[in-house]
Amino acid sequence: MSEPNLVMAREGRAGTLLMNRPKALNALDLGMIQDFQKAIDAWRDDASVALVILEGAGGRAFCAGGDVRAVREAAVAGNRAPVRAFFSEEYAVNEGIATFPKPWVSIIDGVCMGGGIGLAIHNGPRVASEHALLAMPETAIALFPDVGTSHILPRLAGALGNWLALTGARVTGADNVHCGFATHYVLRENLPALRAALVETGDAGVIERFTAPLPEASFAPHREVIDRCFSKPTVLEIIQALEAEGTEWAAQQVKTLRRMSPTSLCVSLELLRRGAALDLRGCLEEELHLTEGVVHEHPDFREGVRSVLVDKDGSPKWSPPTLEEVDPKAIRGLFR
Repeated sequence: MSEPNLVMAREGRAGTLLMNRPKALNALDLGMIQDFQKAIDAWRDDASVALVILEGAGGRAFCAGGDVRAVREAAVAGNRAPVRAFFSEEYAVNEGIATFPKPWVSIIDGVCMGGGIGLAIHNGPRVASEHALLAMPETAIALFPDVGTSHILPRLAGALGNWLALTGARVTGADNVHCGFATHYVLRENLPALRAALVETGDAGVIERFTAPLPEASFAPHREVIDRCFSKPTVLEIIQALEAEGTEWAAQQVKTLRRMSPTSLCVSLELLRRGAALDLRGCLEEELHLTEGVVHEHPDFREGVRSVLVDKDGSPKWSPPTLEEVDPKAIRGLFR
């Protein structure tokens, strides 16, 4: 028999969860999401489980996110039920992790994107190794920052959340602590010993014994520009502010933004604006409502996933094709 896609076990004082789809970079399917819910339900009130340890198998990824190819296939077929089931059950798990009454220790060593961040960000501690690579790349596939990150991103320092959400910037190693994705920086060579200590003691405080010194954030030279430009109220104003900077880094941000779905950029910025005033449940409810229009009614999601993950041609045909052509009323109409 093949191993399950989510391996659930009891080791010492810990409940352990291993995402086990290494060939798919541990991307989440509906069965895995349902198994996460089973673990939350089983361990929430189990006094013998002092904490949960979450890891990804294969050495390359923690979790590359949700299986959006399957979501696209259902959307193309006009089948709404499995799409709603996927997102509603995933978001319920995100809230379940947030309200889990014990430490939920995520050991992030490799790629962690989208839905993977949703499994880690709402509880903690969150450990990142030097090989950790985190990103919210949704605007490239014309989705939006979901899994409750519309609650987290607006609460990061300055305008970091807007920058990460709109550009899909890839944050590596210790930078994840600096931006707020992770709480601790531990080198890969020390992760086995850390895990053993967590299992033995059931005390998340032992993580402090294994942390490495934090180097300066690689994005530190650009922090003032990020805060100055990405705090603007519209995407076009963000681009205009970046262009006015006249630097190579700012020009690269403009180039990146211009590649993304214009509709997705506008939806994402509006979502973060609203998320700043909502609690986590309110954000998850808004995100679930958005999936209906974004996945089923608007063509960009299907086109974005096709371009990035199916045909992999990197040449999406967005509708409308430019930010200048996006109708603000159409964006507002996607929200509750």
